Amino acid sequence: MPRPLSTEVLELDKSIYRGVASAPTPSLDEGFRRLSRVADNSVLWFGTAGALALFGGRRGRRAALNGVVAIGLASSSVNLGFKYMARRNRPDREDAAVPGDRHVPMPESTSFPSGHSASAFAFSEAVSSASPTIGVPVRVVSAAVAYSRVHTGVHYPGDVVVGALIGMTVGEIAPRVVDLLVKRSSVVRRLVS
Repeated sequence: MPRPLSTEVLELDKSIYRGVASAPTPSLDEGFRRLSRVADNSVLWFGTAGALALFGGRRGRRAALNGVVAIGLASSSVNLGFKYMARRNRPDREDAAVPGDRHVPMPESTSFPSGHSASAFAFSEAVSSASPTIGVPVRVVSAAVAYSRVHTGVHYPGDVVVGALIGMTVGEIAPRVVDLLVKRSSVVRRLVS
């Protein structure tokens, strides 16, 4: 009797995780470890939003607001919704032999989906709607942050892919939320003017 598709997908996910863990990448390990840490609590994205708001003119302020709203929506939907429902355990770094030089602190939350990936892709998608030019490098960094979560051993690849998909969806919605806020609040309207 054939195994269920879900079992095969989970096995594939674990195999890819083990493959990443076994790839010798000493010159990349420190960079991905640092990138993963700077993305904790969306510090990287809030810093980017601050720079956009300060130096990007009207378009930069709008991009920053879109991005910050997207982070809030993505973070709450992942951490208060999806993670609560899925309850997937974190990977076993020791069993997969993830090199110690890659390690970041193992989060206490469940693994599925990746909140870092959701926030990264939500931010980049929302920023891109207001400033496509700035969106290009921000998307590249978002992809690197998402990958760093697998590289450091705290997420399976599937966690990251689903987190990114959630983030992209939220990033499409966030600018519409900001539009409503701009229409209804003179304070918000002044912020982006």
